[in-house]
Amino acid sequence: MNYFLDALKNYATFSGRATRQQYWMFVLFSVIFSFLLGIVDGLFGFVNEIDMGLLSTLFSLAILIPSIAILARRLHDIGRTGWWILLIFIPLIGAIVILIFTLLDSEKNENQYGESLKYPATNSVVNPVE
Repeated sequence: MNYFLDALKNYATFSGRATRQQYWMFVLFSVIFSFLLGIVDGLFGFVNEIDMGLLSTLFSLAILIPSIAILARRLHDIGRTGWWILLIFIPLIGAIVILIFTLLDSEKNENQYGESLKYPATNSVVNPVE
């Protein structure tokens, strides 16, 4: 849950890096909340004639920018620019490429987007006093 809240706190932060776990936990909680809101929409009759629930739609709109931001930070973590998100507009192949990118491991070293969150620098060890 902390990963989801952290992503919402940084809802418009497109700089920096996000680990694979941060990204997928955000996706997991987004799907769970969306599913639960869909049930609430159905129970209370908040569904219109094209089966779009009011609460589900509002939630989807609320997490649109945080979803794009955490995806951009996830791409930064593997050394790619956030502009790769535009691949989504290529039917099927774009979504598959983005899925593969989100499954890749973090770059171990610092890159142009910052220090690795998963593999922090180990060379900053304090030298013992002689």
